[in-house]
Amino acid sequence: MNVQRSAAEPAAAAAVAVPEAVPALDTAGPKDLGPGRGAALVPIVLVVAGGLSVQFGSAVAALLMPKAGALGVVTLRLAAAALILLVVCRPKLRGHSRADWGTVVAFGVAMGGMNTLFYQALDRIPLGIAVTLEVLGPLALSVFASRRLINVVWAGLALVGVVLLGGGGFDRLDPVGAAYALGAGAMWAAYIVFSARTGRRFPQADGLALAMVVAAVLSLPLGIWESGAKLTVPSTLALGAAVAVLSSVLPYTLELMALRRLPASTFAVMMSLEPAIAATAGFLILNQALSTTDALAIALVIGASMGAVRSQTGARKKKG
Repeated sequence: MNVQRSAAEPAAAAAVAVPEAVPALDTAGPKDLGPGRGAALVPIVLVVAGGLSVQFGSAVAALLMPKAGALGVVTLRLAAAALILLVVCRPKLRGHSRADWGTVVAFGVAMGGMNTLFYQALDRIPLGIAVTLEVLGPLALSVFASRRLINVVWAGLALVGVVLLGGGGFDRLDPVGAAYALGAGAMWAAYIVFSARTGRRFPQADGLALAMVVAAVLSLPLGIWESGAKLTVPSTLALGAAVAVLSSVLPYTLELMALRRLPASTFAVMMSLEPAIAATAGFLILNQALSTTDALAIALVIGASMGAVRSQTGARKKKG
């Protein structure tokens, strides 16, 4: 079974992203679950830990922005992650077709665009709200891909949440920040599509490592233009490496381990909780308190994401 495909499709249907490293996964399936309830809880703990790592990494990135700028943080994160993946994966450069390279370049562009737009949003609006708006991209992908009436209902529920976030007109939110977050969501949807295609064309995590290099190279001129010599300050480099580990390397590793033991549909539902985790990280690290209306709006988007996953999974079971 092509594990990248089985993991990516439910995630797209659920308005959640499959980890970048899923192409490297060679799962053994449910039989890997050891006896006892404790063993069954392990993959759930891994997914939650991965989500915490991603969102707390984003919070650390927000703290770094005054020193390196939003574009500088993107450059540091992608460059550090690319170096780590190149060392670990050592991808082969020969034996790939022009179509293979086109796919991995498109994956890298989507990855770079998603990160650049998201960090621009994070520089202007609270973390929890930014992630909530961003997740609308994969949710839209789910609705268009499924063509089921029930998913239109879930999309409408998410739209209500967005309206609540904007206070009826986004007057209290930075409109540029909100636009960046929505743009990041569109790139997230493209990221899911090209992640699956890359996983089918490249062995192990080779495609991921090469795409990360593409994203890093594309972000480098922007980071240098905005931050210049600030990127070479040792403390800034250290924090940038920490962001790369927290937001890329560690969560993708944990999620890979979880996907060896957890059904993709369950994984997708759990990933729908990302906005809530992001809001918690923003509150604890950045002192970004949410109003009751904001919390309700985030809950509506999370509910819509979970509903989209469950309806899509149910339809597949009936077809099977």
